[in-house]
Amino acid sequence: MPVEHLDKSDEHLGERVILKHPKGSSAVILLYGATVISWKSGSTLKPEPIERLFISSKAKLDGSKPVRGGIPVVFPCFGAPTHPEHLQLSQHGFARSETWQMSRIVMDNEAGVSVRFSLNPTPSIQSIYPRPFQLDYVVTLAEHQLSTDIHVVNASANDLEFQALLHTYIQAPSDELLITPLQGLTFFDKIDATADGQPRQKVESRQAVDVIKSTDSVYENAPQDYTIKWQDGRISVRSVNMKDVVVWNPQEEGKKMSDMEDRGWKRYVCVEPGFVKGFVRLASNNQWIGQQVITVVE
Repeated sequence: MPVEHLDKSDEHLGERVILKHPKGSSAVILLYGATVISWKSGSTLKPEPIERLFISSKAKLDGSKPVRGGIPVVFPCFGAPTHPEHLQLSQHGFARSETWQMSRIVMDNEAGVSVRFSLNPTPSIQSIYPRPFQLDYVVTLAEHQLSTDIHVVNASANDLEFQALLHTYIQAPSDELLITPLQGLTFFDKIDATADGQPRQKVESRQAVDVIKSTDSVYENAPQDYTIKWQDGRISVRSVNMKDVVVWNPQEEGKKMSDMEDRGWKRYVCVEPGFVKGFVRLASNNQWIGQQVITVVE
């Protein structure tokens, strides 16, 4: 079966959907947070599927807290909330910590398999975020590619302002990998903060960006087409309507995270397309779509 919908099977793993491609690739999406927790894919030269996303062995997959790893969905705020309508929200908003519904299978053929998930205002969301909205999240699996699309509908009478981001954990050796092209971009360094605690604004001088030391950088007006390269692999990350990108790896600071496995920071980099500098302003009854496409390349 190309799409399997599995109920909660034990106390450690929540309800989930499994996508299977006829050529062997697969993806697993938890309904909690609509978080992609696995993407296995080969390449043209090495067709055997291997895991492409990092999940901490200490991550909670039972719906008790947001998942440490995979692709969490960030909406309607990135980081600590700053917008007046978001002040009751926790960091990164509520989308990654609510249970979504699988609404329908969008595509099922030789090209790939695609499923749509939906999140509408629940009483718990309305108590902290009263604005009407509809979120849809479409996950599409191809032979060597995974696409994740956020659809935001403004169901209110006034403009809706929000931020959105896909917090993607790419499994790769952090001591080896290089990310391009970010040279010349303005970025905000959250590690090197100013005296008042604000990220320091800089211009990227490196031709290729590494994460061999603690890194938390928000690049503004980025090219929306990135390559992560290391000795044994290469991943392409493209985005649409996500003008910014975050590069994050805490290195030794990762020890402070209760759900990060020992030296887990050596096994991933977060390259996170989003709209996080400023806010998307969406008119009443309009829709915004942000897309990420991750591809295994030779």
